[in-house]
This record gives sequence, structure tokens and C-alpha cells, in this order.
Amino acid sequence: MVVGLQCININMCIIRISANVRLLTTMKLLFIYNANSGKLNTLFDIGHKIISPESYECNLCQITHGNFKERNVWKKFRETSDLDLTFLHKDEFEKQYEGEYSYPIVLKLNGELSVFISTQKLNEISKPEALIELIQERAI
Repeated sequence: MVVGLQCININMCIIRISANVRLLTTMKLLFIYNANSGKLNTLFDIGHKIISPESYECNLCQITHGNFKERNVWKKFRETSDLDLTFLHKDEFEKQYEGEYSYPIVLKLNGELSVFISTQKLNEISKPEALIELIQERAI
């Protein structure tokens, strides 16, 4: 039986159940692209995806974006998801966080970083619908 609910901020609430106190937090996922930030890097990446897509090294980019824009099904998922989704290029990630990772990767941030979807698993996915399904399965 819930006795009370107190929200500390939009992402964290304390539920008081009898004498027990539990902390509930929203899952935060970090999507790290195997690409560097910046307009010039973006132009190089677009060119690479067009000229030689089979050798392009960021499958997360391929899944979530076409050559020039975000894929509609992915954009809709991203905009309507209850999950806290953050997207970083590898250079942006490495400035903010420590650790050795291969890219692309999806990490879960819950006090500490842990692998949510590995590079290997991302490289097995070819469609945004499959990535969305995997995220929803693992976020339960």
C-alpha cells in the first residue's frame, strides 16, 4: 500500500511503502555514434555513406539516419519515448565520460555506465524498427 509519493525532480520520485523507501529513476540511455562532431566531419560522413556505404563504420548512423536526414520511424520513436535518450558523437562522449569502449554503442547511465547494446549487436541490426524493438525489450 502506497502511503506517499514525493518527487525530488522530474526524473526521481520517492515512494513510501509502509516503512520501506524505494528510489525510482528514469533510465538514461547514451547513444554514441562512431563519428566525430562538427560540420566538416558531417560532410565527410555523408560523402562516405553515399560513395562507399559498405565500408562506413557507424552502423548506428546507418540505422537512425539516411544520407541527409533522420529516418522518420526513428524520429517518431525518439520524440515519443518515455526513456531519457541522449545522443553523442564519440569525441563529445570522450570529453564527458571515462572508459574504453568500441563505437557505436548504447550505454545505460544509472549512477555508472554499463553496456545496454554492444557494438557487435548494433552491427547485426539493419533497420530502425529492429533497434526500437530491442530497446523496448531491454528497457523493461
